[in-house]
Amino acid sequence: MSRSGSAAVADRATDALTAGLADALAPVVGTPVEITGLRRLSGGASRETWSFAANGEEFILRRDPPGRPSEPGRVQLEVDAMRACRRAGLRAPDVVADDDGERFGTRGLVMRRDPGVPSPRKILSSAEFAPAREVLPHQLAEFLAGLHALPLDAVPTAEVRDPLEVWQKYLELDEPRPALEAAYSWLQEHRPTPRADVVVHGDFRVGNLMVEPSGLSAVIDWEVAHRGDPMEDIAWFCLRMWRFGEPLEAGGLASLDDFLALYEAAGGAPADRESLRWWLGAKTLVWAVGCMVQGRMHLSGRVRSTDLAAVGRRVAEQEWDLIELIAPQAATGARAAPVPLELPDDATPFGHPTARELLEAVEEFLREQVAHVEDRGINYPAKVSANILAQVRRELARPIDVTGTDDWADLARVTRDRLLVVNPAYLD
Repeated sequence: MSRSGSAAVADRATDALTAGLADALAPVVGTPVEITGLRRLSGGASRETWSFAANGEEFILRRDPPGRPSEPGRVQLEVDAMRACRRAGLRAPDVVADDDGERFGTRGLVMRRDPGVPSPRKILSSAEFAPAREVLPHQLAEFLAGLHALPLDAVPTAEVRDPLEVWQKYLELDEPRPALEAAYSWLQEHRPTPRADVVVHGDFRVGNLMVEPSGLSAVIDWEVAHRGDPMEDIAWFCLRMWRFGEPLEAGGLASLDDFLALYEAAGGAPADRESLRWWLGAKTLVWAVGCMVQGRMHLSGRVRSTDLAAVGRRVAEQEWDLIELIAPQAATGARAAPVPLELPDDATPFGHPTARELLEAVEEFLREQVAHVEDRGINYPAKVSANILAQVRRELARPIDVTGTDDWADLARVTRDRLLVVNPAYLD
């Protein structure tokens, strides 16, 4: 199909979506309905997110990508969860319409747009959001306690999910990772007795919060809500990758002790620390396999993306977190072990600039010039690409032996050496 033909198809699809949104919003904003500012937002691996206005009021559409439907009932689950939260006085988006595909092209829902931003960097580090950081730990603990107190029949579409079922995806990838396999065995052997059966968000973290400078506006992204142990939400919130470089364990906003005290004060069940430790391991394993899956999405050609390619390399970070959690003495020993020497950069038949020097030049260009362009569609991919080039440069400089046994000390050494290439700062 020619470029002009493709554009015409896209225009017709946009016109059809505009008409469907107008039909769905008529009972909400009155007729006639004028849809303006319809645009697709970036992000969202499994759902499309669009923003638009209807008669001047702002809304968000979340829908399945055309041709890639979600599991049956998944949209209804989101609708049920958010409406149950609002009935209970919890801060969740206001769903005003949902559709099985006739009006939105695919299954989806429309909700009023909540004020604020979901940006972790702004929320956790900008001066503008300093007042929010003062109140967010209390607000989030109160939200989780309220969510976990919902009666199960308030979200009838929520199902029980086993966090270790992700292991089947790992086996399908057929990429042996001894550290993950050892962690899975440990998790199987130490599985705690279930303490409660409650509605959990499933992806509760900074990044899935709409936050204003004054505090929490809404908890968003409910597509993996399910029934489970309340410690699951707390563990996911406390994983290292969702702190975005901040030292405080609870989402970069509070210490774990303080957050648990706030959660209990708001009515949440007292935390069992051994159970929480298990959930931290289980959720870290989930994210490790998720990183592998995203890397394979890029390699398969389904979605060519430097971001997905980079995420595929981050498995080493999750392996290290699992080792520190399960075998902390092995991690301490690996930190103290001798570091492989770098190869000299002048041993090349091509002279200078060498391959490493060329990579460094392009990396500097991306990081110091392109990454500063005031356009997230340009600067973010530039940062990711610069990080990828830095990894390749370090890999060329430091050949390492990543073979080993299933002994925790050996696994820790291998993982340490991987991190020297993937992200040396992770060992700081």
